[in-house]
Amino acid sequence: MASPSNPAVKIYEFIEFEIADGLARISLNHPPYNVLTVPLMTELAEAIESLESKNEVKCILLTSAQKQFFSAGISIEDSRPDRVFQTLEAFNHVFQSISEISKPLIVVVNGQAVGAGSELVAFGDMVIATPNAKFMQPEVKMGVFPPFAAIMLPAVIGPKKTYELILTGQALSADEALELGFVNRVVPEAGLENTVNELISRISEFSSPVLAMTKKVIASSIGRPLAEAMKRSQDIYLNQLMALQDVEEGLRAVLEKRKPVWKNR
Repeated sequence: MASPSNPAVKIYEFIEFEIADGLARISLNHPPYNVLTVPLMTELAEAIESLESKNEVKCILLTSAQKQFFSAGISIEDSRPDRVFQTLEAFNHVFQSISEISKPLIVVVNGQAVGAGSELVAFGDMVIATPNAKFMQPEVKMGVFPPFAAIMLPAVIGPKKTYELILTGQALSADEALELGFVNRVVPEAGLENTVNELISRISEFSSPVLAMTKKVIASSIGRPLAEAMKRSQDIYLNQLMALQDVEEGLRAVLEKRKPVWKNR
């Protein structure tokens, strides 16, 4: 089904999805806790994947439609042995869709992000939080471990803090998450909308393919040896970036002391 205001955008059951002014906004909407069920994760992955071909979209915003929770993670029922394979497969689909999308993904957290909900936050390129935000991996209390956090968090917050967070199940406050580099900014709830809009506005000023290539280089450098990462970066710079019309426009605009008019190609 398509939205009457935007016929190209599909209406989903567990997420709100809209595109306007170069921004794709996705809000988790599975009250009261935004539990990540297989149907919700399937919708989320599909929505993100649909944005790759939309050249007008420069940025993706992932939020929650619920006041107190970003997401409470996977349900107990979906964590049982007879259902967990399908659950992990669906979550892996979300991870792949986010890791492969060329658009910058900003995650906004104004409540609790628990278990897989916190792992979902970690997938974001940038994270804006309020003091209400809390991040926790309580899986050890249920006799399991968080499969994605265990491999992702060491690169984000360091191995020692990862051990502490996962082996104790204790929560990170928004300020602790900021100090560790898990989130980019912590802003008062009253200033959240302005902060997010300002960040989106800055990103949206730039060329779509340049943003995509920049994200590709940053993402592909993580965990690679320096020499290999440098070689890949230079290859993209010389053989892909330099072929863009927007490179010529950007340089010309600097020389002519004017704002560039991007062709996004």
